[in-house]
Amino acid sequence: MTGQPFGAAREPSLSLRLARAGVRDTARAERLLASAALLTLVPDAARRLPDHLSDTADPDLALLSLVTLAEAVTDHPRLAAGFVRALVEDDLARTRLLAVLGASSALGNLLAAHPQALAVVLDPEPGTGVPVELVRAELLAAVGADPDAAVPVAAIQGPAGVDAMRLAYRTRLARIAASDLTSVDPLTRLPAVAAALADLAAAALEASLALARADLPDHGLGVRLSVIGMGKAGGRELNYVSDVDVIYVAEPVDGADEDAALAIGARLAAGLARACSTASGEPALWPVDAALRPEGKNGPLVRTLASHRAYYERWASTWEFQALLKARPLAGDVELGRAYVEMVQPMVWAAVGRENFVEDAQAMRRRVEENVPRAEADRQIKLGVGGLRDVEFTVQLLQLVHGRADESIRSGSTLTALAALAAGGYVGRDHAGQLAVCYRFLRLVEHRVQLVRLQRTHLMPTGEPELTRLARAAGMRIEGAEGLLERWRATRRDVRHLHEELFYRPLLPATAQLSADEARLAPDAARARLAAIGYRDPAGALRHIGALTEGVSRRAAIQRQLLPVMLGWFAEGAEPDGGLLAFRRLSDELGATHWYLKLLRDSGTAGRRLAQALSTSRYVADALARSPESVRWLGDEADLEPRSFARLMGEADAILTRADEPVSAATALRALRRRELARTAAADVLGVVTGTRASQSLSVAADVVLAGALRIARFEARRQLGLADDPAAMVVVAMGRLGGGEVGYSSDADVLFVRGPADDEVLAQDWAMATATRLRALLGDVGAEPPLAVDADLRPEGRNGPLVRSLDAFAEYYGRWSAVWEAQALLRARPVAGDADLAERFVELIDPVRYPKDGLDVAGVREVRRIKARVEAERLPRGVDPARHLKLGRGGISDVEWTAQLLALCHAYEVPGLRTTSTLGALVAATEAGLLVPEDARALTAAWELASRLRDANVLWSGRLDGASTDLLPHDRRTLAGIARVLGYGPGAGGELEDEYLRTARRARAVVERVFYG
Repeated sequence: MTGQPFGAAREPSLSLRLARAGVRDTARAERLLASAALLTLVPDAARRLPDHLSDTADPDLALLSLVTLAEAVTDHPRLAAGFVRALVEDDLARTRLLAVLGASSALGNLLAAHPQALAVVLDPEPGTGVPVELVRAELLAAVGADPDAAVPVAAIQGPAGVDAMRLAYRTRLARIAASDLTSVDPLTRLPAVAAALADLAAAALEASLALARADLPDHGLGVRLSVIGMGKAGGRELNYVSDVDVIYVAEPVDGADEDAALAIGARLAAGLARACSTASGEPALWPVDAALRPEGKNGPLVRTLASHRAYYERWASTWEFQALLKARPLAGDVELGRAYVEMVQPMVWAAVGRENFVEDAQAMRRRVEENVPRAEADRQIKLGVGGLRDVEFTVQLLQLVHGRADESIRSGSTLTALAALAAGGYVGRDHAGQLAVCYRFLRLVEHRVQLVRLQRTHLMPTGEPELTRLARAAGMRIEGAEGLLERWRATRRDVRHLHEELFYRPLLPATAQLSADEARLAPDAARARLAAIGYRDPAGALRHIGALTEGVSRRAAIQRQLLPVMLGWFAEGAEPDGGLLAFRRLSDELGATHWYLKLLRDSGTAGRRLAQALSTSRYVADALARSPESVRWLGDEADLEPRSFARLMGEADAILTRADEPVSAATALRALRRRELARTAAADVLGVVTGTRASQSLSVAADVVLAGALRIARFEARRQLGLADDPAAMVVVAMGRLGGGEVGYSSDADVLFVRGPADDEVLAQDWAMATATRLRALLGDVGAEPPLAVDADLRPEGRNGPLVRSLDAFAEYYGRWSAVWEAQALLRARPVAGDADLAERFVELIDPVRYPKDGLDVAGVREVRRIKARVEAERLPRGVDPARHLKLGRGGISDVEWTAQLLALCHAYEVPGLRTTSTLGALVAATEAGLLVPEDARALTAAWELASRLRDANVLWSGRLDGASTDLLPHDRRTLAGIARVLGYGPGAGGELEDEYLRTARRARAVVERVFYG
């Protein structure tokens, strides 16, 4: 046999190799590889080149441009030799050349039209990191101007000079692009590329100004003209093709007329712009845009320094100061440019003090977004949702708000400023890092889109070939077009999320409203401010501030941002000094955690809510101090919402399943209740969950703890008696306010203990007594977690009766001995823990007692009224004004509850709605049944709700759970004012609250006199 050996691999065809390299039109590529010009220079091009095309953005474009370039260099032996050496011998040169040709048809055209530029592309010398002076000298030399002259003037005038400048610009641009496109990590290289482009633009402006001077008879020597860069040019973060925003400042030289100088300056500025952007033999560079100047396009093109100052001091809008943040001299008179920047910088950093500064900046971003054409909205890399402007506006607003007190964040570069903001604690490191990566990626995409034709565009392409080229140019050859789009969409989502989180921080407008001294926490200004806004001990407050902010740690830096604003928020509460002290204690506990200060700085609500809670409620301050992690709830209103019984019971079950020691298990249950007390209290003070919803939340927490403690106590009682199983069923029945689901912060748990029948009644009773006793000890003993006093005094015979009775004993007692007051107490009986079947049987037993057939008789009604009158006469504390006792006083809680209970005793047998443990539920049912007129029901409801809230407010304000003051409407003005703030009243509204309660209680008492006492 002849030919290829058996088993040897067959070499892939040229067409297949081209396809593997990413060539779309392989037939055309084969023809190009066989073109005479290319074969003359590289005879084995078909063998050498296809594999190298795979690393280019567009292999078809790279090959086409390569053949065109081969034709251009054929008649230039030196260039042709360099071309061949690059493709045959020099891997780095070949990589640079193919990368440029595959990414940019415009640069391919440049090389074809000016083959001498090929040397720059092949040269490994980087295009980034080049000293600005060298780039400036290069472009000035291109127009025959002396770079060392005080006022450079071009020797090459007219179109020839313009074309020379433009060619030099594009040649330098090709060097930058070659470095950029061959970077192993283009995202990391991007800031250097953007800075190189900005420096090149500045050099082009300098050369263009030299050309403009050459057109004037005296070269404009009577005027000093400085070109100030704005926007991306000013920030040294320019695109490949972008408007170059400028402002012109002119001053007459000594002895020259100002008006004449300004006229000459305007001619120079116009000439400069023409050199960059009008038609000529070489393509235009970019528009020179002076629309950011004072009065915009309606204002004079050139102004003096004094004229600029007058405008900015009197007429400038908020957005103009934001634009000036990046102002930097680019060309012309250097000293004048520096003077301009030195003049405007103090104004820039003082602008935040203008009225509605932050709101205006936020509104401007929204306007920019709204003006994006709808057809472009989903393609906008720059202006759309999640685009570059979201990052830039966010960074600039943070700079402007905080920069007046911190010079370290005043950079004109977005990425440099972002890093400084992170270093200063103004932005979280993770947020800053994520935002920086997103910004680099968006800028890289923008650069690669613009490089293709060197045209100004900010739109993501839609065609598959264009997207594929873009993906390859961005270093995503493997991911392809779909991967690129997926990352772009994810980047936009991330940018928008971070923009909304940072740009709309409530901390920003609050900080902006402070004076510079207040923002810096200057001691004298801080002391005066503290005294003015209501701190009773400014000196003590200053000591707390010093302790929180001293040092150079990140923790102290963030506190220096937070405190100027939070001091004002503390002052909105009734006790700013106490709020600041509580904040210091919390910060000492949590300041070293990764989330605490970040939450307060970044959250839309957490900081203000924390300040409000700490300065309004000692109870909440103590609760948060005991469980500092609970501060997290303040960032999300959903975390302040009450937890359901099922959810909490699931947690309790998990605790008990893992537990192997009764006391620690009970402690964990009590901790669960303490957490829910803190959650409800914080929500109550913040107005998220108030009134009956707060009571229900507290009741649910008590129910869960009782249910869990019963399980523990049953287990311990079995172990104590040596039992394998419970000898009887058992139920805990909630009574009083717990039975009604109306628990307050200081409420005990009123209960009855019921056991079921057993084979050994004596053993069952011993076990049940041990269970009940242990339950009360587990929940009521002093310990690490707040106790829940379990009170069984409402049982038959009160304290003289057995702690636990069997169901049969309850039946016998209620059948033979039950008094009216006991039937009344049973109106609130609600089984909360234990055996469900026994609970149902107990309810069946007591329903005829508490809902007597045909209602309460006349004697029973008389007895209820007698007992109520006796309670009013004997249980009200001596010396207390009956009008001010919230529970037992006239129109207080007891008045309303006894009225509702008497209606239930008399009518529940015929009105099912009255068979409820809820006071308000009974009032609603009585109204619907016509037993109460709506006006009376409203009066009773209002009084009960306000008195209940006042009792809770007493606890929340003072932090004390016991004492006679809990049930009293205080006389003390300061305490009244504090309680009013707890209830959501404005500052100094204690008298208003007092009047409202006394008025509401009088109305309720009038109803009680009429309905209850008849």
